[in-house]
Amino acid sequence: MSTQAQEAREALGARLRGFRKDARFASGRALARELGWQESKVSRLENGKQNASEEDIRTWCTVTGQEGHIDDLIATVRHIDELWLEWRRQLATGAEKRQQAAIPVYSKTKVFRIWHPTLVWGTLQTPEYAAETFKQVVRYYEIPDDTEAATAKRLERNKYLYQGGRIFNVILAEQALYSNFGGPDVMKGQLDRLLSAIRLPRVSLGIIPRSAQLAIWPGNSFSMFDEKLVLVETYSAEFSVTQPREIELYAKAFALLKRSAVYGTPVRDLIFAAIDYFDRMATD
Repeated sequence: MSTQAQEAREALGARLRGFRKDARFASGRALARELGWQESKVSRLENGKQNASEEDIRTWCTVTGQEGHIDDLIATVRHIDELWLEWRRQLATGAEKRQQAAIPVYSKTKVFRIWHPTLVWGTLQTPEYAAETFKQVVRYYEIPDDTEAATAKRLERNKYLYQGGRIFNVILAEQALYSNFGGPDVMKGQLDRLLSAIRLPRVSLGIIPRSAQLAIWPGNSFSMFDEKLVLVETYSAEFSVTQPREIELYAKAFALLKRSAVYGTPVRDLIFAAIDYFDRMATD
């Protein structure tokens, strides 16, 4: 969760802890018995480790005699929920709108730092590969199928590879060369696109071989836009990181990942090996 959301959740937990103590429940265990909850739930709520539901707030405030704070705390809970933006909300009308929203961010960014352990970064994708990823998004989230429109919007970002003085620092794990979207022909086309991309003067493509000694655990994929914004994707949500101290951690993580990556000729060798793999798959 982003720092802003986590800090809000911890602040809410501190208020709930204060209500418990003011009501003379000496411990979380005592309050849990009164509420009929597990003691661990009380602890998680007080320490900001778990999101409180609106019903949790009503119950807690009623038992501790703080009914006057119910509306205020429910508003806080709803604000925390807004800070954690669910994919379902972003994708409610399909994937195109989310792709469109990314374009202004790309237009303003001068230095990109991209890490992805399992697939090729969107701006380096071919139309066929991108379409296959969107088909999976449509099936998984059960959203309107606007694959063609979403693919077109994603491909709009390719122009920034050639415009202005932007710098693209991209690191992929070797697995990204083998994650099979669309079968051998689609994958060979995508790998050929990577061979073209590494010849672009502003693109630095590193690959972390599967046998590389890691300086940091791989973690989730993330995209860093200058020193202003980091977007992190999970299965359930995308969250934005804007706090300077948290952005510094992602910059540090990227630098550590870079230490495990190879560049230049070793990258071409890894891509050619993956092309050979899909050639053999096509003939089997």
